[in-house]
Amino acid sequence: MRVVFLGPPGAGKGTQARLLHERFGLAQISTGDILRENLARGTELGKQAEGYMQRGQLVPDDLVIKMIEQELRRVSGGFVMDGFPRTVPQAEALDALLTRRGTPLGAAVLFKIDRPSLVARLSARWTNPRTGRTYNALTNPPKVAGIDDEDGGELIQREDDRSETVEKRLEVYERQTRPLVSYYRKAGKLVEIEAIASMHDVAERIAAALGREHARQ
Repeated sequence: MRVVFLGPPGAGKGTQARLLHERFGLAQISTGDILRENLARGTELGKQAEGYMQRGQLVPDDLVIKMIEQELRRVSGGFVMDGFPRTVPQAEALDALLTRRGTPLGAAVLFKIDRPSLVARLSARWTNPRTGRTYNALTNPPKVAGIDDEDGGELIQREDDRSETVEKRLEVYERQTRPLVSYYRKAGKLVEIEAIASMHDVAERIAAALGREHARQ
């Protein structure tokens, strides 16, 4: 199964992508992780991306697609993609890439959650700055408050997770990313999941929905 996750920031996409990876062996593809890896390794694609970032510009879609194509060469089975696409042109580029590979997208999972819950979740999110691993004080807290479960280091709250910036992030999502819902609905690939529940309940809903979708195809 090849899946992309859609939904606003704070809906739990990253956590659920990790759970799908652990449960079904799907490769977890995060465009943020791919970009950081290319920058750290000093690859040609990373150098090109760094130039845009230093100028305060967005990394162009075609460059991100090249990074994803490079990553997919390392994937032998299915995958779950979190953080991409964010716009319809990106979705079209991803579909074109997967079609060329003969591995079309199976489903786009939409995480449905109301705005007040999103604001509360985002304001409670904490991140390991060394690995990018995230926790949520409300839905997925670390075993010890403020400490990462894996490396024992300090967790931080990112600037864009502070309550004063959350509303702006949600406005950007509504403006830029919401059209993806219509795009994938028209393609017959949209799967909608109610994301207001415990982490494990949401995981079960996703697994059941993807199983039905896989059987239908």
